[in-house]
Amino acid sequence: MISKIKRNSWLQDIRMGEYAAGAVRWILILGAVLYLFYESLVPAVFLIPLSWIYVREWLEDTAKKKEEEFRNQFRDSIQAMASALKAGYSVENAIREVNRELAPMYGEDTRIRREYKIMAGQLEMNAPAEQVLREFAERAGQEDVESFVHVFAAAKKSGGDSIAIIRNSVKIISEKIDTEKEIQTMLAAKKLEFDLMCVIPFGIILYMKLTFREFIGILYGNLTGAAVMSCCLFLYLAAYRLGKKITKIEV
Repeated sequence: MISKIKRNSWLQDIRMGEYAAGAVRWILILGAVLYLFYESLVPAVFLIPLSWIYVREWLEDTAKKKEEEFRNQFRDSIQAMASALKAGYSVENAIREVNRELAPMYGEDTRIRREYKIMAGQLEMNAPAEQVLREFAERAGQEDVESFVHVFAAAKKSGGDSIAIIRNSVKIISEKIDTEKEIQTMLAAKKLEFDLMCVIPFGIILYMKLTFREFIGILYGNLTGAAVMSCCLFLYLAAYRLGKKITKIEV
């Protein structure tokens, strides 16, 4: 799993502000766990493995969002490329034109802008368009890009209709994205229910601490109570993992 995270090329697109927000979120979660389950900072030492689990899942989820953003950006870029080719541009000039058209659509730090800048720079160095696109696919490591570049390069070598190929690629990518959005929409209610169920145990413990302190107080400040609360926390985490798997569908 560690090597999988390290190989994930989408991690480079995560901004410092997003890392900071993720860190603050974990600090708040850890603080809530320590206060509600233990009323002590000592167990924080034993919760270090939870920190790694959180970091791993946060990186995976954030990288997945970055990939989804890129797929939408890539779809827009090849739509623009199809228009440029239809207007009579060569493949090389179409890439340069797309690089210019993306400027008002996406910020300088977006992945698609960086990639097209690299490709435009390579073309200025007289690199072949097929090589430029192939290296783009290698850097992106994204299925849609790799499929598009493979088909496009094969058609260009055989003299196929580049415009028709790009339009077909746009259609296929759009259909995949729309299908995924439909599935996510259907799961939205279930995910909301899951999020609420994740919060409820914390709410119950907080309510009991505030209203029935004499009843729940025996669970704090002693090893037996800490063991009981640790078992409750373990069961909660097991249920959370199961819920995540149920609501996570890969298309």
